[in-house]
Amino acid sequence: MQIKTIVAIIISGTLLSFAPPSIKIAKLKYNGGGDWYANKTSMPNLIRFCNRELGTNIFGEEDIVEVGSPDIFNYPFIHLTGHGNMVFNEQEAQNLRKYLISGGFLHADDNYGLDPFFRREMKKVFPELEWIELPYSHPIYHQKYNFNSGLPKVHEHDGKPAQGFGLIYQGRLICFYSFECDLGNGWEDPEVHNDPEPVRLKALQMGANLIQYVFTN
Repeated sequence: MQIKTIVAIIISGTLLSFAPPSIKIAKLKYNGGGDWYANKTSMPNLIRFCNRELGTNIFGEEDIVEVGSPDIFNYPFIHLTGHGNMVFNEQEAQNLRKYLISGGFLHADDNYGLDPFFRREMKKVFPELEWIELPYSHPIYHQKYNFNSGLPKVHEHDGKPAQGFGLIYQGRLICFYSFECDLGNGWEDPEVHNDPEPVRLKALQMGANLIQYVFTN
């Protein structure tokens, strides 16, 4: 099974989507006890922002898809977040690997506490790959919006800088991992975290860059 074809073109800096009529993206549900369901308002807000600012035609609510499900191949973009433990069994790891090799894309957002578990489980998926910190010149930071210093910092935890890591398979970026950033928190409704509006806007703009990068590469 192949990823649904996304036909898109950039005209005067605007993303125009022609097929399918209404694209769906999804949040990844995983086992292990971590709160995969965190940031309940984040993805609908990001979708609304992308549809308005990029001209995409994404369905207004994200779907939920399990790591081991064949339905994962229906989505060009999958978002993963949470705070705690996660576990992939062998079938799930192989399913996720096949999805990413086949053209799918995973954005993982460390919602603080996910990092050691996520890195451990992704080693089951791609034991031969290492995480690479993407340079600020990478196209993912320079879609409609330019982030010349990399990821915006949404929330502070350990005094570490926000970092964007990637897994690259045969020359293609297949997974982008936003670390010490809380990007998804910045997509949430304003009253959830009471973040300043400029911070929320930067988070949404970076999220839009992710969507645009995936839909046009």
